[in-house]
Amino acid sequence: MRGVFPVRENRKKIIGNGLLFAAVLGLTLYAVFHGEDLGDVADAIRACDRRWLLPALGCVVAFIWGEAVVIWLLLRSCGQRLSPGRCFLISSVGFFFSAVTPSAGGGQPMQVYFLRREDIPVPVSAVTLMAVTITYKLVLVITGLVLALFRMDWLRDHLGDMTLLFWMGLALTVSFTTLLLILVFHPHLARVLAERLLGLLEKVRILRRNDARRERLLASMEKYHETAGYFRSHMGLMAVIQLITFVQRFALFTVPWLVYRAFGLGSCSWWSMAPLQAAICIAADMLPVPGGMGISEGLFLTAFEPIFGELILPAMVLSRGTDFYCRLLLSAAFTAAAALLLGRRRNRRNIRAEEGGSL
Repeated sequence: MRGVFPVRENRKKIIGNGLLFAAVLGLTLYAVFHGEDLGDVADAIRACDRRWLLPALGCVVAFIWGEAVVIWLLLRSCGQRLSPGRCFLISSVGFFFSAVTPSAGGGQPMQVYFLRREDIPVPVSAVTLMAVTITYKLVLVITGLVLALFRMDWLRDHLGDMTLLFWMGLALTVSFTTLLLILVFHPHLARVLAERLLGLLEKVRILRRNDARRERLLASMEKYHETAGYFRSHMGLMAVIQLITFVQRFALFTVPWLVYRAFGLGSCSWWSMAPLQAAICIAADMLPVPGGMGISEGLFLTAFEPIFGELILPAMVLSRGTDFYCRLLLSAAFTAAAALLLGRRRNRRNIRAEEGGSL
């Protein structure tokens, strides 16, 4: 897999993120299972109807495929031809590196890199992934606002003292999405805000004045003007993509209900459980913890305890194990496949060109 990560600093960053991920995972496992009878948990899991776990795993695969379809549609609209299978690999790369980096910050840079290996120009990748991000976040924003307006008492009954985390997550998600929309649709306003913020940071001496940094920041914002033009000229496609993203996200939110049915429980409806899982995702999505580990498990144990009762710990193991850890393993395997497969056609062309030039 030599050549997958072309810059040594990137490799160091990946190693650092890997160590952070391992540390957070270890702390999460200790916090969740400390003092618990693991034998009882294992017995409960063995006793469940595993036929319900197959569609749960299918929801995870559908989640990855959902973004793959979105990337395929966006690239095709830009005149770029990339097979659905290769888009699935790109989607897997994004999910893997998002899961193992704080605030999911590593996913899209690696997607840009792998798309570049497939001869997709960086400006096209930037527009594509910006569209993916906005539609992805809009699902959480819309779902969170609906819950806040119409189901807040119900949500407070389930989350208790952790309701504050939901409000914090919703505020961060709304702020981040609003910032993206300003960057896309109001580039002049975004430029003014960026200049004022940079000036304020320099004035209070958090940053030293650096004209080169200012020019790089403002130049990097110009690409969002192209994204706005793309959105306006493809409104129908963006509506379709938003619908696909809703289905994609709620496929993953369905996993706890399928686990619920696997334990032979049936009094609680999907309409109650999927929004509750969405609220957990909103609370943990923007926190600077790889994959929301620790926070997501704690929120699950609190929110779903009235529903699962004594089975809450085995339910958390199966639900979180399926929707995050199985997804992590699947995306890791396909990321390895992407490292081996993506860019091979370009490498073959380069080899043929070199051989032709040497004749």
